[in-house]
Amino acid sequence: MSNVSDFLTPTELQKVTNLQVVARLVVEGFFSGLHKSPHKGTSVEFAQHRQYVQGDEIRRLDWKVFGKTDRYYVREYEEETNLRATLLLDLSGSMGYAGVGRAPKADYAIRLAAALAYLMLQQRDSVGLVTFDTKIRRYIPPRSSVPHLRVLLDELQAAQPGGETALGGVFHDLVPRIQRRGLLLVLSDCFGDPKELLKALAHFRHARHEILLFQILDRDELDFPFTHWTRFESLEQPGKHRMIDPAQFRAAYLDNLAKFQDELTKGCHHHHIDLVQMVTDQPYAEALAQYLTRRMAQ
Repeated sequence: MSNVSDFLTPTELQKVTNLQVVARLVVEGFFSGLHKSPHKGTSVEFAQHRQYVQGDEIRRLDWKVFGKTDRYYVREYEEETNLRATLLLDLSGSMGYAGVGRAPKADYAIRLAAALAYLMLQQRDSVGLVTFDTKIRRYIPPRSSVPHLRVLLDELQAAQPGGETALGGVFHDLVPRIQRRGLLLVLSDCFGDPKELLKALAHFRHARHEILLFQILDRDELDFPFTHWTRFESLEQPGKHRMIDPAQFRAAYLDNLAKFQDELTKGCHHHHIDLVQMVTDQPYAEALAQYLTRRMAQ
């Protein structure tokens, strides 16, 4: 059985533990409080104490506990936890790419997913997981219990990239399955037809989900550093390959990449989707901490 320590080092845990994912839009869940909800909860049953973090309301401090421990803790109630988040993890073949000395994009995405799941379950939010390539491989509905983290980690531990990319079709199929409004965290390189991807993301937005799109790339894909004749193999269609002189293709490749990124960026902005580019040569915990810090400040 998997543990958080299989994915996160103590240093990485320290970087992300005090960060919170706070939804900007109204979301629907089982409880109301930390994240705005369209439903008013009636339960005020005490759930637990949690160590105070910057941004918590002072009036929620438990001064009796402070008097005994000389530490600040806030009281949490069952109605205060309401966010339903679902991690959408792309395991298509292109996510298996790894530059020299770097981990595959899929490994990076899996560790990022583990960090996000840990973060949100720590703040008593509900977290689910969808893994996919050309179709949905596994759908684990959101839960907020402590044992649920191990269910998610076991699934992440077994995840392997393979198959072709079909982001648009998979996302359209998911819309009716994720019925309650919530936060969708997409982890993908986003390679494919950007128009189809943006249509599918717009479908999610029409269903009133908030979306964070983590675009995970290898440095090679951004810089195209190849200088000698190189054998390029398809990660999604095994056996297909081409020998090319990179010098003849570099300018065209970088131009197409710039157009692709521009279309994706403008489309996400239009649909009010957070697009967060992460490159595998930057530690994921560091990149995640930087992004969440900016997000909490907005």
